[in-house]
Amino acid sequence: MARKRYVICGVSTRANGMFIRSMLETFQPYCEIVGLLDADPGRFANCFRKFPALNGLPVYAPEQFERMIEETKPDVVIVAGADHTHAEYIVKGLEHHLDVISEKPMVTTSSDCRRVLEAQNGSRGTLYVAFNYRYAPIHTRIKELVLEGKVGKVTSVDLNWYLDTYHGASYFKRWNRKRQNSGGLSIHKSTHHIDLVNWWIDQKPLEAFAYGALHYFGPEGELNPAREDGRYCGTCQVKQRCQYFMRWSTRSKEVVPEDDHLTQLDVKPGAYTGYRADGCIFDSEIDIEDTYTAVVKYDKGAMLSYSVNFSLPYEGYRLAINGTKGRIETQEVLSKRAGYPVPEQTIEYYPLFGGKETIHVVPRPGGHGGGDPLLLEDLFLGADPLRTYPIMAGAEAGAYSVLTGEAIWKSAQTGQPVRITELLAGKTVAGATGAH
Repeated sequence: MARKRYVICGVSTRANGMFIRSMLETFQPYCEIVGLLDADPGRFANCFRKFPALNGLPVYAPEQFERMIEETKPDVVIVAGADHTHAEYIVKGLEHHLDVISEKPMVTTSSDCRRVLEAQNGSRGTLYVAFNYRYAPIHTRIKELVLEGKVGKVTSVDLNWYLDTYHGASYFKRWNRKRQNSGGLSIHKSTHHIDLVNWWIDQKPLEAFAYGALHYFGPEGELNPAREDGRYCGTCQVKQRCQYFMRWSTRSKEVVPEDDHLTQLDVKPGAYTGYRADGCIFDSEIDIEDTYTAVVKYDKGAMLSYSVNFSLPYEGYRLAINGTKGRIETQEVLSKRAGYPVPEQTIEYYPLFGGKETIHVVPRPGGHGGGDPLLLEDLFLGADPLRTYPIMAGAEAGAYSVLTGEAIWKSAQTGQPVRITELLAGKTVAGATGAH
């Protein structure tokens, strides 16, 4: 297998922890990192401090993308910066007929979806979207049960996703809190969930109707200890009255939950130029929602009932897939921060007529439920030849997940159903405003 040359656009926490580390430690015989691109020189310094083997690597500013391609002659572009930067690098990489690996969400707007799909159609390169949730063993087993016909024709899906008070609040401390950066959480986070459903049932979303609200965070948040903008957790004078902060800390010591990706060096105050990842979750610049409920209609008749909440006592989800021959159920409660024992996650299968089956899935180590290592193998070694069904997401899957997230937000804003096909065609949604 020939060794490929990679450049990385966006030297983020994700780029360092997910891609660069694995390329240097696990896939080094197959990968060579030949260039880094970012708007902040501080991110290069963080990267070189973490990975001394990369010292001396060429670095580039965003406007130097063409120069980077000319000088480093890569085979693959990895896009892992803030969400709103993805489209530019994906399109340029495909225009150079290079393969591109993009973190999710692929992009943040329907207009950028159209740009990427057009670029993919005209390129000899291929875009891969890193939907790692697909690879978690529990999720691949659900896919296999659907493919085996256990539920028959899928008629409806219920998916309720819960983020706890630590993880959920983290999005309101960081750049994600502004819609222009992330597309809102119906895109930044919900694309994970929507893509899973789209992939499980192999249907395309047509229309969404939704409600959304900012209940917990922002200046009107019920638990805001003081109405004052511009605060940071590291210097806040009222944080001992903030229940979100004190959930993990004491009056004398700040405690950060172990093994969380937010504990990495490059998100600490002062690590980046002009940016901190500990902004106040009650700041008035927050313009995204923390709660959604939605209904999505699919092209082969299925319907999805979906909700996501970013401030709950524990983290996990409940799923049910219903069909003409039976029902699949599963519930996940993450034990890492729950604070109490949680049950093993199993899959319950109920045939339409007959006895219940409980399916135990062997867990695998690694992030995102064991999905990260398997995704990386497919990205850097090629698709697993023993797998009998497609799993890697491309431009179309990336687009449908973003389009559905945008439809959810626009429906919540207008109070009207939004047709995903119209977003894809570039038609304006009446009453919707904002960057989309």
